[in-house]
Amino acid sequence: MSELSQLSPQPLWDIFAKVCSIPHPSYHEEALANHIVEWAQEKGIHAERDEVGNILLRKPATQGMENRKAVALQAHLDMVPQKNNDTVHDFTKDPIQPFIEDGWVKARGTTLGADNGIGLASALAVLADESVEHGPLEVLLTMTEETGMAGAFGLQPNWLQSEILINTDSETEGEIYMGCAGGIDFTATLPLSREAVPAGFSTLKLTLKGLKGGHSGADIHLGLGNASKLLARFLADHAQSLGLRLLDFTGGTLRNAIPREAIATLAIASDKADALKAAAQEFLATIQFELSAVEKKIALVVEPAESPAKVLTVDSQDKFLALLNATPNGVIRMSDDVKGVVETSLNVGVVTMKEDEVAINSLIRSLIDSGKEYVVSMLNSLSALSGAKSLAKGSYPGWKPEPSSPVMTLVRETYETLFNKTPNIMVIHAGLECGLFKKPYPDMDMVSIGPTITGPHSPDEQVEIESVELYWKLLTALLKAIPERK
Repeated sequence: MSELSQLSPQPLWDIFAKVCSIPHPSYHEEALANHIVEWAQEKGIHAERDEVGNILLRKPATQGMENRKAVALQAHLDMVPQKNNDTVHDFTKDPIQPFIEDGWVKARGTTLGADNGIGLASALAVLADESVEHGPLEVLLTMTEETGMAGAFGLQPNWLQSEILINTDSETEGEIYMGCAGGIDFTATLPLSREAVPAGFSTLKLTLKGLKGGHSGADIHLGLGNASKLLARFLADHAQSLGLRLLDFTGGTLRNAIPREAIATLAIASDKADALKAAAQEFLATIQFELSAVEKKIALVVEPAESPAKVLTVDSQDKFLALLNATPNGVIRMSDDVKGVVETSLNVGVVTMKEDEVAINSLIRSLIDSGKEYVVSMLNSLSALSGAKSLAKGSYPGWKPEPSSPVMTLVRETYETLFNKTPNIMVIHAGLECGLFKKPYPDMDMVSIGPTITGPHSPDEQVEIESVELYWKLLTALLKAIPERK
């Protein structure tokens, strides 16, 4: 029996424990999807899937509530796969290992998948719990949200019957979300030339690690360190003076996760190796001071490495380091309309070097389309200056706030009645699927709620147990309060 079985509400926590036991990183959700369909069929709940793999479950209204407006509860099936450096874990095969500590549920060395596994579990728990009163109910579970929102892009009109959609992907209890940022992926690909390692050079590996990482939208305003950007800064400052020759560079693993680690393999004249180590320690002290408020475990390790065949030519190396060092990262502009919320940002998410090219992949987010376009323009200009090819793709719209939304008003009033306090009505800088749902379902009234989750998209991810119970009370009370059709 799972440790989570002792928690309330049930069956939400038991369902979440089961979700954790089935590997479901992006592009590997099929086992979980099949389990959910089988689970629904065993309970006599209607289940079907569309062409892109989205799941739609339907349950009739509680007796006497047949005339209420139909509601869709929505969550996504996939999770972000991130792990600590010393954790041995294959996200496509190994279960997540949740545990309880100090009022939170965490995972052992990996992301927990509370984003969006708790929302998914809550939707299924509503279907399973006969004591929950509701009108006509649908549950929509979408595919591959974390790596491009494929399920939301593929959602077809006339499939859902609901007038109201409650998205469960928010991450702060006491906040009601009525809008979110849109986004676009940008990749700069720089061609590389190589030559033989100079005679008398030894090879070293430089690893910047120990950073927190985090969600590239929800955490972008926190000023967390980006490992790729920090390592590029060091190399750009010292490559010429130390005669460094770059063989390889990798940083980050996902475009929507702030990179926690970056690695450079270098060739250096043997008599300058000690100078490199001294410069690395000086740089480490500098960034530890600069980031002391937010990063407590930064490390910069210099160690011997096996020598690949060739180094970058000086021209290729200079262009790459200049491009990566100059690429903006973090908050570009705060919103004038929604105080305290980021309007436009980007995350330099993944740097991948091959024999003949290097790709720098960033995720741009903005509440306004022109904000995305501005950052794309900046990155296009940088690419042109460095001789890199640029590609912007996968644009998805933001969710435009609707202050007069009836369901948002109902959520606020229900929250105030339950907890005797007023929730915050918010717009989130992270990407939710609601903006994409508006295309096939333009008249659907939408809102987003959820429990408190910190550290999403990083191994520090955790969900507050008390907030899950509060969220469940709100969700079930809200379903009971949905009005009748006019």
